[in-house]
Amino acid sequence: MKKPHILAIDDERVILDSIIKLCGGEGWQVDDAIDGDAALKKLSAHSYDLVISDIMLPDTDGFEILNYIQKNSIKSPVIITTGFTTVENAVKSLKTGAVDYLPKPFTYEELISCLSRGLKLGEILKLTDQSLSDTDAGTGSVVFAPCPSGYKRLGYYSWTYPENEGACKIGITDIFLHTIESITGIEFMKLNDEVVQGNV
Repeated sequence: MKKPHILAIDDERVILDSIIKLCGGEGWQVDDAIDGDAALKKLSAHSYDLVISDIMLPDTDGFEILNYIQKNSIKSPVIITTGFTTVENAVKSLKTGAVDYLPKPFTYEELISCLSRGLKLGEILKLTDQSLSDTDAGTGSVVFAPCPSGYKRLGYYSWTYPENEGACKIGITDIFLHTIESITGIEFMKLNDEVVQGNV
């Protein structure tokens, strides 16, 4: 079985070394790029199963990387990371095409969980693309619906539906369920717990 091939883009060497070491422990192969120029060269020369990119780079930003990937029809899912976590950055990342958003500093578990979902999503999207091609030939199978009809979706993983008096119904997409494969439990916050931006 082919090892997953990941491109990590960050201007901090210590972050890149950590990603390489942790992913290596999972049996994943990682190329790295310390700036946008190096990243674009690698993206044009190689095919990656997943890209993880910092927003702030010395010569460009993660949004330019996302734009390059979309303009060049590169199929690699992209995860955006940043130490400057804001709702605006998270929303912009997901609207620009990132599949996930990972605030820094992240733990080993958060990184591996996020990358595992991204790799699984990449596999699902390849199967979906193949299914669409087969559909044209009359042999297609089921294609995933991103979220319930009429609901608002943010990224690939969650949806919301505004209801009366300011309440919102929220949920996860069918495709997210397939990236995690099974739910073993759900833990809710307690009433009046403080919500802190960037927390899992």
